[in-house]
Amino acid sequence: MTTTKKKVIVIGGGFAGIEFIKNADENLFDILLIDKINHHQFQPLFYQVATSQIEPSSISFPLRHVFKYKKNLQIRLAEVYSIHEATSCVSTSIGDFCYDYLVIAIGCTTNFFGNDEICKHALTLKSTYDAIHIRNHIINTFEKIISASAHEKASLLNLVIVGAGPTGVELAGAFAEIKLHVLPYDYPGIDFSQFKIYLIEGSKYTLSHMSDKSKSTSQAYLEKMGVTFINETFAKKYDGHTLSLSNGKHIETQTVIWAAGVCGNKLEGLLPDIITPGGRIKVNRMNAVMGSANIFAIGDIAFMETPKYPKGHPQLANVAINQAKLLAKNLKAIQQNKAGKHFEYTDLGTMATVGRNKAVVDLPSFSFTGYFAWFVWMSLHLMLILSVRNKLIIFINWASAYVSKDTSLRLILRQSDYKK
Repeated sequence: MTTTKKKVIVIGGGFAGIEFIKNADENLFDILLIDKINHHQFQPLFYQVATSQIEPSSISFPLRHVFKYKKNLQIRLAEVYSIHEATSCVSTSIGDFCYDYLVIAIGCTTNFFGNDEICKHALTLKSTYDAIHIRNHIINTFEKIISASAHEKASLLNLVIVGAGPTGVELAGAFAEIKLHVLPYDYPGIDFSQFKIYLIEGSKYTLSHMSDKSKSTSQAYLEKMGVTFINETFAKKYDGHTLSLSNGKHIETQTVIWAAGVCGNKLEGLLPDIITPGGRIKVNRMNAVMGSANIFAIGDIAFMETPKYPKGHPQLANVAINQAKLLAKNLKAIQQNKAGKHFEYTDLGTMATVGRNKAVVDLPSFSFTGYFAWFVWMSLHLMLILSVRNKLIIFINWASAYVSKDTSLRLILRQSDYKK
């Protein structure tokens, strides 16, 4: 006797969404993946695109290519507006779709903490497009410096990164390296001793969630590389030209990159009391949305309280991947009238790279830094890249850059402002 397949809608093609689809039983479920972009984005390496170290295509994977052998999957390019629990349907920009199970994997976006002025003028790094935009902006800035007045040069030569978590630290380190090894050769007419890189952090340390050794080592690396670290300070205002800080000081700059926090992407239709102040959706130990039997949330958007993580799990790719794998197993168990398993995350460690031969790694039992940490960081990220082809391309690119201390990827990719 054949069993009618259940309809599963997955919203979001990030780490969590992709891993769930890969592991969902093809004999039990027909899946509809809805995303507003047509590709998976490898967020851990956005900063390398932004600093002209790798091509955008190396870390962007078309969803239809990723799942070209999945016979039980349909993909729709659309924006999801709202969920209608009563009818088990979602409303999108291309119409309504109904489900037996809904899997929300919409991830997070930049959190400006209500500061609309900074939101309007600062650069962000939450998508491949953002990374390309930063790359265009930085290269264009140096083209402007060549012919700028002395007054304008001062603001063009100040680059500010707000937020000293992994993204901020990795960006600051990458910019410090291209300042030393790349830009002086591209722009011999510019005095790069005047190019200042500032890293602003509200807490006392860089990488505040990591071990004391990683905090102190990462800060020492950055300061040795010429980055000015300003701690226990918040960005208050930014009008596109002047950044005002909570310590009363001001920095004249035309480049502010905001890496100071994230909040959950919004989706209408869920009850307000299951949304945390950070925009995440409260779920139980099987990733079911609180109060719902057929709606699940996984990855960065999910907020699950456990004895080990009473404040929710860290928003890491490994958490998203493991939640997705378990949810696929649990939905299969539900269909077979079996008991599902509760999720618990085993912390395998945290890491960040600061630059060439410079990284910090925290494992559950010990921490280490330097060249070996950098090698471990590279190896893990290569493992997470989706395709063998892209793994090879990135490895070759990294190897070439390691030997030459340079890449040839400094292209301004935007529509020309000049009219014919």
